[in-house]
Amino acid sequence: MEVKLWNDKCEREMYDNFAELYAIVKATERLEKAYVRDIITPEDYELDCQKLIAHFKTLASTLRGIVPSIEHFEQTYNMDCPAAINRLVVSGVPATVEHRAAAAAAVSTSAAIVAECVQNFITAMDSLKLNMVAVDQVHPLLSDLYGSLNKLSILPHDFEGKTKMKEWIGRLSKMGAADELIEQQARQLHFDLESSYNSFMAALPNAAS
Repeated sequence: MEVKLWNDKCEREMYDNFAELYAIVKATERLEKAYVRDIITPEDYELDCQKLIAHFKTLASTLRGIVPSIEHFEQTYNMDCPAAINRLVVSGVPATVEHRAAAAAAVSTSAAIVAECVQNFITAMDSLKLNMVAVDQVHPLLSDLYGSLNKLSILPHDFEGKTKMKEWIGRLSKMGAADELIEQQARQLHFDLESSYNSFMAALPNAAS
C-alpha cells in the first residue's frame, strides 16, 4: 500500500525544504570535520562554507514560521551535528574568517598597548625634567608604566624596562609620600627611563617578526 508523505503541494514543498535543510546541516558538519582534520585547504573550506551558510540563511528565512529552532530540528531528526550548528547558527561565518578577525583584534590591541607604553614613558621622563620629584608624583607614573609594559605580551618576561621599573617602585614604596628624590636619584631614574624606552623601541620590530 502506497503511503503518501504529503496531502497537497504546500506540504510537499515543506518536506522538500526539510530535506534541503537536512542536507545543508549534514554537509556543513562534514566540511567542518574535514577542515579540522586538514583534509581540505583553508581556501576551499572557506569557499564551500560561505556557500553553505548563504544557502542555510536563505532556507532558514523561508522556514522561519515552520522551523523556529534549527537546534530543535537537529534533535527531532537525530542528526548529531554540533559543529554544523555552531558554524551555521552561532558563528555565521567560516572558521577561517573567525581566525583572521581574532588575529586582527590581537594586533589592534597590541598597537593600543604600545601607544600607551610610549605615552607613559614620555610622561614619566617629562615629569622629571619639570622637577616633579616627590614620591607621590613619581610613584603613580612608574606604576602606570610598569602596568602597561606587563600588558604587552610580546615583551619578554625579563625585559629591562619591567625589571628597572619594578626596582624603582620598590624603592619609592619604602619612602614617604612627601619625600623627594635627590638630584642623583632623579638623574639615575631619568637615565633608566630613557635606556628602557630605547630598549622598548628596539624590541618592537623583533617582537613583531
